[in-house]
Amino acid sequence: MIEQVLHPYNVQCALKQVIANKGSAGVDGIKVCELTDCFRKAQAQLYSSIREMKYLAQPILGVDIPKGNGKTRLLGIPTVTDRVLQQAVSQVLMPKYESDFSVHSYGFRPNKSARQGVGKALDYIHEGFSFIVDIDLKTFFDEVDHCLLLNLLHQKVKCPITMRLIRKWLRAPIQINGKLRKRRKGVPQGSPLSPLLANILLNELDKELTRRNLRFVRYADDFSIYTKYKSHATATLKAIEKFLKTKLKLTINREKSGVRKPVQFELLGFGFESTYKKGDKGKYQLVVGKKAWERLKQRLKFITRKTTPKSFDERIQQINEVQRGWLNYFRGTSIKGKLKKLDGWLRNRLRYCIWHHWKKPERKRKNLIRLGADQGDAYAFSRSRKGGWAIAQSPILGTTITISRLKRRGYISMLELHLSFNPSRYEPPYMQLNKMTECHLCKLGACSRTYGGVRA
Repeated sequence: MIEQVLHPYNVQCALKQVIANKGSAGVDGIKVCELTDCFRKAQAQLYSSIREMKYLAQPILGVDIPKGNGKTRLLGIPTVTDRVLQQAVSQVLMPKYESDFSVHSYGFRPNKSARQGVGKALDYIHEGFSFIVDIDLKTFFDEVDHCLLLNLLHQKVKCPITMRLIRKWLRAPIQINGKLRKRRKGVPQGSPLSPLLANILLNELDKELTRRNLRFVRYADDFSIYTKYKSHATATLKAIEKFLKTKLKLTINREKSGVRKPVQFELLGFGFESTYKKGDKGKYQLVVGKKAWERLKQRLKFITRKTTPKSFDERIQQINEVQRGWLNYFRGTSIKGKLKKLDGWLRNRLRYCIWHHWKKPERKRKNLIRLGADQGDAYAFSRSRKGGWAIAQSPILGTTITISRLKRRGYISMLELHLSFNPSRYEPPYMQLNKMTECHLCKLGACSRTYGGVRA
């Protein structure tokens, strides 16, 4: 297998994928833009050390990234060289395991996406399986048992060199605030190999759920089970909790886990809302979850922060990129009213940035007059003691920095983008599937890129 991993075509594909994914530098400080030259210079020596089983994985850089609930998650960033090798191993291993994975596993797999998982969950609910066992694994990527995972890998991977590589990556120390710490469990989030390893381990859970004839949807470590009766759901929750603890050595987060009805449940950013129409009892439609709205607003707020040193055109470009990606993922949901309100808030944020950029009172007065404001009003507002946010929401900026003027600078409202998606193009609109793009990984069966979905 190691010869397949180190095959020039496979390594070249891995190199292109790591460069396309971008990402930060590891502990050695080598950036992705420097990867091609550095990798080619060290390639011969690197391959020799791997074949002679002398290769040692470099430490992982630990970085805390913010979560939606105000807490942080530890992200492990391998060096760019290790990322290329891990991607190369992942491309070879993926086709070998793909046939064994459950059809109800949708995370980080070729021709699978989050939208497909959400559509399947909606099908289950409409079939009457409306008592949902929602299970949240407690710090899953930090709790993966190395011995258990390596035993599962050894069932298919008989190559000692490849197994040694994976073992070294799993045991590589992590550098946090300049200090190295040993790792005896867990898979670092941020490595190209971690999604595949997570699927290999949790495939044992899929087998158990299938053996029990349960309906479920799993996306990486997010999974939910669908039952018809509350008593069945409660018993299933206890049984699966016991299985996870005894067989996979994983614990669940009791605060976030439980039995839920569809209106109380969110899956991969989507919520479920009753249609309340005559003859549609038990029918639900997809809506955007509260957390997804909050994350979108936080991202837009960060881009339109007045103190961030960006030009207006840069802000507009970043806003349009965020809006298109978000709306493409959540297309087909009923969100017109909320988008109209969000657009108004975002336009006021942009006006606030422009007002702050004008800085001096005299410049503000002249610019307001140029935009058509009355001279008296322009003078009064330019010398006002009100804060910038209050001015941004006042009629003086609403009638001068108009929507049409913002559009001429490249601004596009989210409501217009949302309406530009023609629902008739998708069958049905709430279940349209993301189509795969052609790329250099398709021949290997390892491509996981989707339109609007989550990319490995």
